[in-house]
Amino acid sequence: MIKLLKNTSATGLSFCFLMGCAGSDATSSTSDNQEATASATALVTATTTAATSASAQNANATQQATELEGAWRTTDGHGNEVVMIVQDGFFTIARFNQQNKQFLGTTGGTYTASNGTFEIKYEFNTLDSTQVGTTSSTGYKLEKDRWVMSRDGMTDTWNRINETNSKSPLAGTWRITGREVDGQMNAMRPGPRKTLKVLSGTRFQWIAFNSETGAFSGTGGGTYTAENGKYTENIEFFSRDNNRVGASLSFNFEVKDGNWHHSGNSSTGKPINEVWSRISND
Repeated sequence: MIKLLKNTSATGLSFCFLMGCAGSDATSSTSDNQEATASATALVTATTTAATSASAQNANATQQATELEGAWRTTDGHGNEVVMIVQDGFFTIARFNQQNKQFLGTTGGTYTASNGTFEIKYEFNTLDSTQVGTTSSTGYKLEKDRWVMSRDGMTDTWNRINETNSKSPLAGTWRITGREVDGQMNAMRPGPRKTLKVLSGTRFQWIAFNSETGAFSGTGGGTYTAENGKYTENIEFFSRDNNRVGASLSFNFEVKDGNWHHSGNSSTGKPINEVWSRISND
């Protein structure tokens, strides 16, 4: 279950998931012994049927994973907001209080969704880095614009953030793959140290972390717009400096050959020129 609380009385299922509460879901399979006299034709038929079934299951899993894409919101019972973004097989969850400019925690990683089970593999967790590399799962169902998770007798409901009017070309999960230094664009090789931007139609979160060691470097997020070559971020939380909350930053953007070209000035005023690539194209 997903948990982003520590030393509180909140019992939300989502927060337990974030912290990787005890409990695992084991799957088992059985196979019947084939009689020695089974014909080759029967074997071919069985193999073909299994392949067809596997293909259908994969297609169904892809559809279920895709229907979860977008931005979701819930609260923690303490007046704090919890936002989840799901894109390209990757998810992030951030807990924060925008009014008080408090960043309270984040987690995320890869996920699969199939047959009513949502399974995640942690790549970062600010409250418990020992969860990085482990997996957890919960039952789930969609009820129109509500995502209901259930496990061990607990349920948690997320409400979809309405993004029907968004026409953003940037919705997806992006990894930085190039950065200009001294006038030269330098390629950045894939590795466990990652900087990602996860965008739904209207919300964004960037994260810098090491998926092998669990080290976490920083994050920020909020709402954004991307139109007419201008990408604008409206910051709602920022882990390194809460004074950034409430600020808006605008950049130039262009999607070229499937890559996001991002240029302008950073939150510290330094000029930047970067290339980001969708992880779905890796």
